[in-house]
Amino acid sequence: MSLQVEKLENNMARLTVEVAAEELENAINNVFLKQKKNISIPGFRKGKVPRQIVEKMYGKEIFYEDAANELIPSAYEKAYDECEEEIVSSPRITIVQLESGKPFIFTAEVALKPEVVLGQYKGVKVDKVEAVVSDEEVDAEIEKEREKSARTVSVTDRAVKDGDQTVIDFEGFQDGVAFEGGKGENYPLTIGSGTFIPGFEDQLIGKNIGETVEVNVTFPEDYQAENLAGKPVVFKVEIKEIKEKQLPQADDEFAAEVSEFDTLDEYKADVKKKLVEKKEKEIKATKENAVIEAIIADAKMDIPEAMIETQQRQLVDDFAQRLRAQGLSVEQYFQFTGLDHGKLMEQVKPQAEQRIKSRLVLEAVVKAENIVADEADFEKEIASMAEAYHMEADKVKEMLGEGSKEQIMEDIAINKAVEFVVDNAKETKPRAKKAPKGENAEA
Repeated sequence: MSLQVEKLENNMARLTVEVAAEELENAINNVFLKQKKNISIPGFRKGKVPRQIVEKMYGKEIFYEDAANELIPSAYEKAYDECEEEIVSSPRITIVQLESGKPFIFTAEVALKPEVVLGQYKGVKVDKVEAVVSDEEVDAEIEKEREKSARTVSVTDRAVKDGDQTVIDFEGFQDGVAFEGGKGENYPLTIGSGTFIPGFEDQLIGKNIGETVEVNVTFPEDYQAENLAGKPVVFKVEIKEIKEKQLPQADDEFAAEVSEFDTLDEYKADVKKKLVEKKEKEIKATKENAVIEAIIADAKMDIPEAMIETQQRQLVDDFAQRLRAQGLSVEQYFQFTGLDHGKLMEQVKPQAEQRIKSRLVLEAVVKAENIVADEADFEKEIASMAEAYHMEADKVKEMLGEGSKEQIMEDIAINKAVEFVVDNAKETKPRAKKAPKGENAEA
């Protein structure tokens, strides 16, 4: 195999890969041997047809495409390893020459890692934010716990009110005729949930068990069933059951049930402590993002589109994997959301660009500041992973393989670069907003 590298504009390159004619001939013969058992020609037993006869009947090119597909992955991998440039995208393959008896030639157009010219990356100014938690936030958190501990009880002595959980039978009519899909029995509906057509749930408030209600609503203009979109309809609804949530009192007994504390005051103090810790983490992440964004804004780099597209595909693949873990296919997701692969790719493009820019500027900081990850850093990271996975450190190393060590060391150096630029940032108090003209700022 031979390789030629031609640099193009916008940090792109064209790799021209030449594979010896002998290798192409071997690949063609391998394809023939795999496929011959399925080839049937009159006068020959199935699977016994000579290659020359097949090529004479169907043309020599019959096995070319499969032979090329067999050769390209390994040939490109060798070219990738041999290329001295840093390739940062999937290749766009074009076949140049594919003919028996001649070398197989193809090109691979790839993106090269762009050079980054850093601007200011030390002393970046960011707003100073304090982790302050109000009593109202503590109360809201406790209210969530009360909601979790709520019990549902049946109600028979009053009418429906907002927030109730009801059970209903319903049937919908358009111009006096029942329409398809408009009927339901023993349907659970929480009033105020917005589950049904706007206006439906409100008209059940004040009605009693056993009462039949005529609910008048109009379907939204963008409703999925075109025959009902924008049309007024009437639902006949029977209220069969009313339930309400009863929340426990926020007292010492409640605190003892939901926490390790004996009193409500102790529980509140712990809730506040945890909220402060949560805010501190959020503030730290926000500060990191602000610093990195400022560094990106002051840096110069020419990112090739192919590099962005590769990152987009990676994000989409990761998203598809998370969907599958939840028991949902990408096709089902597209059906539910109205998206398609192209729209999803476009949706993740800003995230892809931001990831690339962040990584590039941080790699540049690593280089500028001679930041390195040593063996102690690596062992510390392995120990952390071992704890997270509940495994022995040696097992984690075995699972990762030797090839992963270099990537882990690079990631550790990147994290050190994040700490460096954040530690060197300057926190300033946010400027007070000016009062509109004609108004007293102290009013």
